[in-house]
Parts: sequence; structure tokens; C-alpha cells
Amino acid sequence: MSNSITTVNPTTGETLETYALMDASQAKQVVEASHQAFLEWRLKPLEQRAQVVKAIGEALKANRDELADFMVKEMGKLPEQAHQEVDLCAGICDYTAEHGPTSLADETRNPSNGERGIVTYSPIGVIYGIQPWNFPAYQVVRYSIANIMAGNAVLLKHAECVTGSGLLLEKIYREAGLPENVFRTLVISHDVSDEVIAHPAVRGVTLTGSDGAGRKVAGKAAEHLKKTVLELGSNDAYLVLDDADLDVAVDTCVMGRVYNTGQTCVAAKRFVVTEANYEAFKERFVEKMRALKVGDPTQNGIDVGPMARVDLRDDLHEQVEESVRKGAKILCGGEKPDGKGAFYPVTVLDNVTPGQPAYDDELFGPVAALIRAKDDDDAMRIANDSRYGLGGGIISKDVKRATELASQYFDTGMVFINGFGVATPEMPFGGVKDSGYGREHGGFGMHEFVNVKSVIVVQE
Repeated sequence: MSNSITTVNPTTGETLETYALMDASQAKQVVEASHQAFLEWRLKPLEQRAQVVKAIGEALKANRDELADFMVKEMGKLPEQAHQEVDLCAGICDYTAEHGPTSLADETRNPSNGERGIVTYSPIGVIYGIQPWNFPAYQVVRYSIANIMAGNAVLLKHAECVTGSGLLLEKIYREAGLPENVFRTLVISHDVSDEVIAHPAVRGVTLTGSDGAGRKVAGKAAEHLKKTVLELGSNDAYLVLDDADLDVAVDTCVMGRVYNTGQTCVAAKRFVVTEANYEAFKERFVEKMRALKVGDPTQNGIDVGPMARVDLRDDLHEQVEESVRKGAKILCGGEKPDGKGAFYPVTVLDNVTPGQPAYDDELFGPVAALIRAKDDDDAMRIANDSRYGLGGGIISKDVKRATELASQYFDTGMVFINGFGVATPEMPFGGVKDSGYGREHGGFGMHEFVNVKSVIVVQE
């Protein structure tokens, strides 16, 4: 087994950097240092924690270009989207700093068995996060800032291909004024990661990744009776209903499929279109998808960059080929290019039906699955005919009815109406079914890893 990690630029195939892996004893030392830092950090007043979180947001803005450049080089993100990601991270810090002290403040109750009750949200210890490569900064900021605000210490195991981004974030946090060891990046193997989960000082585990990875990590955490938050994959359905504005539908669905080269858990992936609109939508959607330019993200006029790794590109291509073997039809794209880099063409599949990867599984790249529905009710049925339940969308001129469908029938954690969205600090983020459990953002993430403690004053 190698004792190092080498990062590669997916645009050029060139080696970027090599990082030494920590062994089990080194990782243990970091965990224990983080626990010691927690013992002091937990005692800081909420307002003081909020000031540090606010300062981290300012530091992210100050390091915007450097962090964005790391993301472009390490996973092929378009520069504009990399800068948008850093801006979102700073926004999360600002929101958390503003609302954290109120959200985590003690609450008073009137218990029947005493004169006064206090509900206090006590931090619990070291929280371990295992994060993916598709949003190298955002995925880290999303869980870490909420837990730092809550008074916990945070450890990060980032995806190997974005190791540099993880280490840069640790540096930014520390230089912004976060005390030493309250946030640390672990450069470790999967075996050592299991030992970190088992360590008594680690009190909670959060993972963003595939449902397969979620099962393994949740199972390992469950062996040690540790709470987990899982944000897993999905094959989000976007419904184009009978009364949809096709201009809105096509623009939304194109953006929803190819943003971040389609490597987004809440990307639009299955496009469920009613019979009334199917042929017209298909023609216009394929035309726009075919016109998108795939290439080096640092060059002008490029709409879609490479995928993050060659092996991920090859896996996606196999899913496309298997879907075609089972009856899907390629309307554009679908051919794996030769040459350097992890590029894949923007692809649209028709005749997508149950039993195909394009219908049943998550296609994590620029591949769209078109699915024909009889009517609006059938479209809603197809949307929920999935083991996943992270996000989804509805395109309809009747916003009141679309909102009712979203709130009452859509079996997902998030639904977008007449547009595509990724995440925002003000609204909860998370899913159901095989897309995981737990919530982040909107104040909910700050309460996932705290001890909701009852203090009852029986007599004053």
C-alpha cells in the first residue's frame, strides 16, 4: 500500500502534488489534540465563537482566488463556479455568525416537577467529517462551520484528489483566529479512518458521498454507538408538467444537468416530461445540450469542464453503455473521447425505463435521462419511483399547485419550483431514503451534534 497521495489535474493529466499519509499513531495524536482543543473551545461564549466564524468568512473572501484556483486544478471546476463556491462558503459563515448565538441559546421551560427548566445545547466533542471532491470548499464549510459554532472540534478527511484544498482550508481557518486544533485535516487511508471513527474522543461522524459509502461509515459508527449525519447520492427528478413554460423548462433543465459538470448530488438527473410536452421539450433540450462546449475550464467559452477523475469518467460511460444495452437511445454524446484528461461529452438518453442505470442509479456527470410520463400524476409517480430522495424540481405555471405537489407528494428533502438551485444557508439541506438523513443549513446543522440537555431547578 502506498504511503502517499498524489493529486492530478483532470484537465491535463499532469501531477500536481504528493502528500505523505499519516499513520495510525499520527492520526491518533491529531484526534487527541483536537479533543484537548475542544475542552477549551466549548467554554467560549456563543458571541465569541460567532466572531471567529465571521472572521473565517472574511478570510475565505480574502483567499477567494487562491482557493478557487486549487479547485480548478484539483477537480476541473470552471473558474466562475469555483468563485461562486467560495462566495457561498463565506455566506454560510455570515449566516451562522448572525444566527448561531440565538439558535444555540439556552431555552427556559416550566416543568411540572420543578420551579424552572433550562434546555441547553451543549457541544459534545470531536466531530469527524468524511467529504467528497465535487465541492472541495463548500462540502467542508457546510458541516465544519455549524459544528465550530456549536462548540465542537472538527476533523476532516477529504477526498484524496482534493487534498490540497482541504489543507488550505485548515490554514485559512487557523489564520482567521480559530484556536489551534479546533479544525484539522487528516491525510489518511480508509483503514486509519476506521480507527478515527472508533476513537473515544470522536463523538459524531458526518459523511457526504455515495449510498454505498454511507452504509459502510454508518455501520462502522453504529458499532461504537455514534450518531451520524449522511448526505448521500440521488437521481433527482425534474418534472415538466402539462402547463409548463417550455422556455423556463429547457433553460432550467440544461443548467440543472451540467452545472459543475453534472457532478452535484442535487443536480437535475432524470427529466420526467408529460406526453403533452415531450417531443417539443426533447427537441429543444437536445439542441441546447448539444451546443454546449466541453473543454479546458481555464479557456474562454467553455461551458463544461472535465470530470474530476478518469476512473469516474469511465464508470459513467459504462452506465451509459449498460443503459443503451437495456433499451435507452443516445440522442447526443455518449462516446468516450481519446486523449488526456477526464472529459466526457454532454449526453442525452431517450427511452429511459426502469432497470437501466439511467433510471435506477445516479449518473454523476453530464448525462441526462429523458423519461416520458402520461400526465402530471404519472410524472409525480415516476419522480418518487426511486430509492433516492435528496432533491427535485417542478416546472409549472401554476405555482400554487406546484407548491402543493412539492410539499405533499414529493418524497425528497428539497424541491425547486421553476428553477434550479444547489444550496443556500437559510434553508435546510438533506434527504430521505437512500439519500441519507440529518439536515445541514438553516440552523438545523448546528443542532445535529449537540447534547440537548435538561437542567431542572427543583427548588430555587
